[in-house]
Amino acid sequence: MNLNWKILFVLVIAALAISCSGDGNSDKAISRPASEEPSREIPVNTSPGAGDNFDPAKTNATAPIGPTTTVAFSEYEFDFGTLAQGDAVTHMFEFTNSGNEPLIIDNCKGSCGCTVPKCPKEPIQPGEKGQIEVKFNSKGKKNQQTKKVTINANTDPAQTLLTIKAFVESKPGN
Repeated sequence: MNLNWKILFVLVIAALAISCSGDGNSDKAISRPASEEPSREIPVNTSPGAGDNFDPAKTNATAPIGPTTTVAFSEYEFDFGTLAQGDAVTHMFEFTNSGNEPLIIDNCKGSCGCTVPKCPKEPIQPGEKGQIEVKFNSKGKKNQQTKKVTINANTDPAQTLLTIKAFVESKPGN
């Protein structure tokens, strides 16, 4: 019985040695010259003032599939001014489908739970206007607040950012 274990051990070692030595073909299958490696460089805009108008939505957005259109908002930022802590306020962002295809808003979301947008579910035809209602609840907030609303639609770029601002005065004792 002891002899059987020794033979089995030798066979396993031999099998490992043969499989590890290889004939070099496996290396050729996965190696390639550096010139054939896919580019992993991230394009950087180095033009003067490039950082001044940085829009993360434009850099993270993926181009929509299918026909695209354009959208023009009457404003991209709204300031509620000074609020008392706990106030809930609403603002309507108005927009126009300024393109030639129906505008389809796939998704709209706030940057946190205190900012809740409500987007139209029906397509907005070219030339028609629409509204996005944004509710902000200042409960538990204090000082300057800046919140983003991200809208994904069949536009190029695929994402549009809206911004709301408010200065929240905390209640005494908070």
